[in-house]
Amino acid sequence: MARYNTVARALHWTIAVLLIGNIVGGLLHEPLEDVVQIMPVHKAIGMTVLALSLARLAWRIVSRTPPLPAHMPKWEVGAAHATHTLLYVLMIGLPLSGWIFSSAGKYPLNWFGLFDIPKFAITKENPLVGIAHEGHEVMAFIAIALIVLHIGAALRHHFVLKDTVLRRML
Repeated sequence: MARYNTVARALHWTIAVLLIGNIVGGLLHEPLEDVVQIMPVHKAIGMTVLALSLARLAWRIVSRTPPLPAHMPKWEVGAAHATHTLLYVLMIGLPLSGWIFSSAGKYPLNWFGLFDIPKFAITKENPLVGIAHEGHEVMAFIAIALIVLHIGAALRHHFVLKDTVLRRML
């Protein structure tokens, strides 16, 4: 059985855990803001997801992926490729949009208190800030739907079709 290489698997699972955790943190930050300040960690994790996603995209371009099973119909292969492409767009677009609108805020951006992340030269009056903020929220909900679809498809392949699709990434 052909599998993704170690680098691809490590990036996949690291980004998956960070992205899902960050979406949960983003959804819960307002109800929990009197208890814990999630947003500094949310922003640092977002920047980590951005860096790892760019590395993953570069790795994806230069390394081979294992072939999909021959029994998969063309529509399913197309759906898989479209879903993966949209996930890459979201893994980069979500943190980038957060970085844009956070740059207009009064709080510093830093990576887990270790170093500052430069802000974009943008103010709250810039229309791009509002677009980035709204886009960030919309992309998060699209990401939730695609993650559920992705997990559901992997589980279908493993438990219903009993093929090697999920095992390629384990």
